[in-house]
Amino acid sequence: MKEQIEELLEEIKDLKAETIQDVENIRIRLLGKKGSVTRLFADFREILPEQKKEFGKMLNHLKTEAAEKIEELRSSVEEHSGDDKGNLDLTRPGDEFELGTRHPISITREEIISIFTRFGYGVAEGPEIEDDWHVFGALNFPPEHPARDMQDTFFISQGEDPLLLRTHTSSVQIRAMEKMKLPIRIICPGRVFRNEAISARAHCIFHQVEGLYIDKNVTFADLKQALASFAKEMFGDDTRIRMRPSYFPFTEPSAEVDVSCNLCHGKGCNVCKGTGWLEILGCGMVDPNVLEASGIDPKEYSGFAFGMGIERIAMLKWQVNDLRHYFENDVRFLREFEKVI
Repeated sequence: MKEQIEELLEEIKDLKAETIQDVENIRIRLLGKKGSVTRLFADFREILPEQKKEFGKMLNHLKTEAAEKIEELRSSVEEHSGDDKGNLDLTRPGDEFELGTRHPISITREEIISIFTRFGYGVAEGPEIEDDWHVFGALNFPPEHPARDMQDTFFISQGEDPLLLRTHTSSVQIRAMEKMKLPIRIICPGRVFRNEAISARAHCIFHQVEGLYIDKNVTFADLKQALASFAKEMFGDDTRIRMRPSYFPFTEPSAEVDVSCNLCHGKGCNVCKGTGWLEILGCGMVDPNVLEASGIDPKEYSGFAFGMGIERIAMLKWQVNDLRHYFENDVRFLREFEKVI
């Protein structure tokens, strides 16, 4: 065994390698399960007890030398593998690679912002993790409102003023009313979260654009005209809207707004549930309690607010019949938008 150890030590000193594969072959030959050094450790069990100390020391030295040599060869090969970079022909054509594309949600979001910017609206943003006051309290939600329940909202902390993932970007409107000078004319795009079952028409994460206009003598007629103009800009001049009475804690009066479904052109489909209309947003005149909560005198000022889901708008815009496509990262689906400017 002593002779074998000495022979292996001499062999290790003279080892050379040109590629990483050569280094790996050396490692397997010496330290692999059936390697030369490994076999000697197996034979060590047959050594007489009085010789174990001597040979044990020699074997440990052999293993250390082998490991260090292998690491030295690996470093040398890796270092010299980049030496040919200086010989790169810079006149050769580059390698082709696939270009990505903007996500349809991003395209739709930018188009909505562009339309309202032309209408004179500014853009405001706020935090996705909010407190109860800005999401519910200042928006006239009563303490017993179901939106405050765990089954509808993702709460991060509990207590007198819990933190939660915002359920709408109306919280940005409250922050704007608290800080901005009147008159206010803004839209608030952003991501929101609700504890909902995922389906073709709903998701627990989605994107909204909400609008707010506060000034003296703002009327419901101003709201209707703004939304009708938006619908024609977004979906085409032949697009119609209808407004249905509704209820929201933060607006009074309130309405749901539908646009004529351009997926089926009024014939009825699974998206519009056979009605020929698709609900795209809720709206209404800002409740006086909301104005007061933000320090605005409701006797002097009035305003309207609206909110729409970007996914729903994109479904109509691009004639997509399942909202889940936007979140699945299917390259085949995303490539459909490569030519969209």
